[in-house]
Amino acid sequence: MLTIRLARIGKKKKPFYRVVVIERTRARDGRTVDLVGTYDPLKKPAEIKLNVERIKHWLGHGAQPSDTVRSFLREQKIA
Repeated sequence: MLTIRLARIGKKKKPFYRVVVIERTRARDGRTVDLVGTYDPLKKPAEIKLNVERIKHWLGHGAQPSDTVRSFLREQKIA
């Protein structure tokens, strides 16, 4: 089953995340299926960039968002 969740790519003490579509059983930073956005919590306010078309595509194919990504989707009024 596919899930839409965060994958960390930042340095120590400087987090930066990619919003990715990935198999549920894979590691947090494992091989992804698709990159659908980014999240930078260090900017004020935190910067969230999402590819709406790709997210809707994957949600239509049964991907389940994590709790954090679900809050991003609500904030951006996507789903």
